[in-house]
Amino acid sequence: MKIIKGDFLSPESYIAIVVARFNDFINKVLLNGAIEILERIGQISNKNITIVWVPGAYELPLISQILSNSKKYNAIIALGTIIKGNTSHFNYVSNSVSTSINNVILKTEIPIIFGILTTNNIEQAINRAGCKSGNKGSEAALNALEMINIINKINNI
Repeated sequence: MKIIKGDFLSPESYIAIVVARFNDFINKVLLNGAIEILERIGQISNKNITIVWVPGAYELPLISQILSNSKKYNAIIALGTIIKGNTSHFNYVSNSVSTSINNVILKTEIPIIFGILTTNNIEQAINRAGCKSGNKGSEAALNALEMINIINKINNI
């Protein structure tokens, strides 16, 4: 019986982080959490990390697809914050972004980690970016490291 489990050390990997500028007061905290984990736990050199800023969450899937298609990265982390307002715009954006990113993952077979907060209000977003609920950017980075190692182990069977 073979059991494949991921770990986090991945010093030779290349990671792209796509970050939305909209709600950047939250997204910068997510980004800092992700970078800290990649460097400290994954031991990835900052020269192997590429950060791409996009206007908003809606633009994350396209840039993630372009980065995936380049085959230069072992994983991509998509970071953004979509906060519910008084209209149905929240539903359209969050559904479209999550579906589109999933489609890119399945098409390119490059892990894109969904580090996009979808919250009812600013307080929830702040809590998920490093307060009461931990930093979801850090969690996204851990998931990226683990996925890289799982894929590498599968490819080396």
